[in-house]
Amino acid sequence: MPRPRKWRKVCGLPQNDLFGPLNTHTYESDPIIMTVDEYETIRLIDGEGMMQEECAEKMNVARTTVQRIYNEARKKLAESLVNGKMLKIEGGDYKLCDQNQQLYGCIRCYRHRHGKDFE
Repeated sequence: MPRPRKWRKVCGLPQNDLFGPLNTHTYESDPIIMTVDEYETIRLIDGEGMMQEECAEKMNVARTTVQRIYNEARKKLAESLVNGKMLKIEGGDYKLCDQNQQLYGCIRCYRHRHGKDFE
């Protein structure tokens, strides 16, 4: 029996969950699916400039897990951009931070989203 998957901590869902080319009139029936935890690694590593170790700590998983998730997310981004495919963000093994954790445990995320120097 395989080991159960560990839930990844995510500080917030994306504001937009569907991306794609604007110069096409038809929507593909099979978009590329990026999970919420893959989105979170892109947000933390590329958007926030965190190292993989910091990202792993924020998401409550091992660095090697973050590395694997991040590599999958980058492949999906590349496929979407290069091949002009729709990208949809949904699903995955994640749990959202609760309100207290979001305000106090994820200060960097809170500050970025709200533009405040929260202490």
